[in-house]
Amino acid sequence: MASRGGAFAAGALFLLLALAAQGAAATKKPLVPAMFVFGDSLVDVGNNNHLARCNASCRADYPRYGVDHPCHSPTGRFSNGYNLADQLAQLLGFPESPPPLLSLPRERLVPQMCSGGINFASGGAGLLDRTGPRVCGGEVLSMTAQVDKFTRLARLLRRENRKAAGRLISRSLFFISVGSNDLFEYIDFPPAPNRNDTQFLQDLVAAYTCYVKDLYAAGARKFSVVSPSLVGCAPSQRALAHDPSRGPIGVDKFGCLGAANNLSRQLQPMLAAMLQGLSLERPRMNYSLGDAVGMAEFVFKSPSTPAYNFTELGRACCGGGDFGEGGCDGAAPLCGNRSSYVFWDRFHPTEAASAVTANELFVDTGFFVRPINVRQLVAPRP
Repeated sequence: MASRGGAFAAGALFLLLALAAQGAAATKKPLVPAMFVFGDSLVDVGNNNHLARCNASCRADYPRYGVDHPCHSPTGRFSNGYNLADQLAQLLGFPESPPPLLSLPRERLVPQMCSGGINFASGGAGLLDRTGPRVCGGEVLSMTAQVDKFTRLARLLRRENRKAAGRLISRSLFFISVGSNDLFEYIDFPPAPNRNDTQFLQDLVAAYTCYVKDLYAAGARKFSVVSPSLVGCAPSQRALAHDPSRGPIGVDKFGCLGAANNLSRQLQPMLAAMLQGLSLERPRMNYSLGDAVGMAEFVFKSPSTPAYNFTELGRACCGGGDFGEGGCDGAAPLCGNRSSYVFWDRFHPTEAASAVTANELFVDTGFFVRPINVRQLVAPRP
């Protein structure tokens, strides 16, 4: 069996070939008719720009966000350039992520579903409806709202041509990246000294189950899901772990907030069991689950491989101090070599780091993505 390092190297070669061919691929048909994106700021491409009651901490429509994007300006992506939704979309043959839902006029919504898909994701959103508003100033597109908006549009599409709509939706990719904000808020705003971690995680899985069931009922059949990564290693959580005013607090072997990472590690197998169970109960449901915990652990243990070379694993590229204090605005200090940093700001990966995740989701051979990768998931089936 190939080593994990060898798998990363092989994946890197594939990614380089895929990116080199993107110019030619622009004239070719994407691997799926459409991509529908759900989740949080890791995959939001601008929905929060259009939420009036969403504060600056949950928006990315100001410098220095977007400094490495082709337009070299803020787009609403919580990144220096493209984010995970864009990079997976590019591997599927699209130029970038489908457009954000809230950027589209009403008359364009149904046609856009047939022209590459829609991105419903919203920075700050979580699996639980209570996640987000407290941090974001009162407004995010919750997962409940995201899924509801999709199902409403799916009904409208079916009214126009039921058979064609069913074929489009069943062949499209449904990409979900959510759960990190639930963990962040649970750690940052603990409900009680005697909190029940097991019950909290079960509540997250129960909510996730409902969303997948609702999307399946609306016709979705191909699900690409990414588990929350080691959230305790985000610069914001490292700052908590090393804050002497908070008293003794567990720091793990990576210098991260151990309690937060423990939650991530417990949640991943629960999501795996949930998806396996749903797929056994539902005809033609297929899924690909990316283990972002395992991917992060590998990067922290092996920061330099043929696929990438990260020299800064804990500091934020954008922001002051050790952990991005002061936020990432036009006055914030900015690192020079963004591709050598894992983290862009206090919460989000750089374009280089998210590219590693996208590549693994697409071509991993079973180390971090199971039971199949996204390339296998979208392959035509008899």
